[in-house]
Amino acid sequence: MSQEPKLTVERRGQVLLMGFNRPAKRNAMDVDTYQQLSLAYAELDRDPALRCGVLFGHGEHFTAGLDLVQWAPVFAEGRWPLTPPGGIEPFGIDESRRCSKPIITAARGVSFTVAVELMLAADIRIAAPDARFGQLEVQRGFYACGGATVRLAREVGWGHAMKILLGGQEFSGEEAYRIGLVQELAPADQVLERAIAQAEIIARQAPLGVQATLRLSRLARSQGDLAGLAAMLPELPPIMASEDSKEAVRAFAERRAPVFVGR
Repeated sequence: MSQEPKLTVERRGQVLLMGFNRPAKRNAMDVDTYQQLSLAYAELDRDPALRCGVLFGHGEHFTAGLDLVQWAPVFAEGRWPLTPPGGIEPFGIDESRRCSKPIITAARGVSFTVAVELMLAADIRIAAPDARFGQLEVQRGFYACGGATVRLAREVGWGHAMKILLGGQEFSGEEAYRIGLVQELAPADQVLERAIAQAEIIARQAPLGVQATLRLSRLARSQGDLAGLAAMLPELPPIMASEDSKEAVRAFAERRAPVFVGR
């Protein structure tokens, strides 16, 4: 019998579902899972038929975090594992090489360390009220190194971020929603369904417009407001000349929903 994949990758219409699949280990991320995830992000990025991604965990948990026995030697060298050829590193450390399409995370159960950092690197986060979040690295002798030291304060404010990062304390989905880390709460058995529903809403929009919105928003976050504003209008002419832009005008005149093709 073939071994179950550590990460499932399933196309559902124009949405790519990526699921951690080590439920017996609370979906802990080993190096192999990390590399498979980078390939899944690349598939989402390059395929024009795909418009949005959803990252979740099979079973009761999102992910308990890193399989530290495997990762400690890698971190001792001050690096992340090598991303396979053609892959996209999923934590978005290199702003110039990120997935160009939106990613939604669906968190339930145990959602520790890299779970939070993958959420921070994604674009929309949905969680169960009783999900258990935590940046526990300081309990394990090191520090969060997947982007949380940069992104968490930006998302939830300095004080909340320092409480999470310096104290290593768990916090619930309800608390994550209160401080702004999570955008929507749903019962645990509906979290994935709600994430897919949001992904399908995004997938119905004009792909070029969605991707430009994401690109310009990321530019402003990484390089500042002035860079974001300077790039805004120069990006517009090719999008306005696209088939989708013309279809939107026709649909508006005909009072119908547009059908976008991504060109």
